Amino acid sequence: MTTQANTNARSKNLGKYFKGVRSELKKVNWPNRAELKNHTGVVIVSCVLATILLWALDTFFGAGLNLIIR
Repeated sequence: MTTQANTNARSKNLGKYFKGVRSELKKVNWPNRAELKNHTGVVIVSCVLATILLWALDTFFGAGLNLIIR
């Protein structure tokens, strides 16, 4: 069973935690719209290039494996 003191201590700790979270979020350097668009574009292009590279390697090694198996 929890006592009244434990409940009060937990709520104080929880309050401290959220105060800390709020103060840390104020320190974050949030990107503006242009930076966000730029970074999103970089991520999308990187994902597409990685997908193409992995597809090409899979096709190449799959064809090589088929030559070995036959």
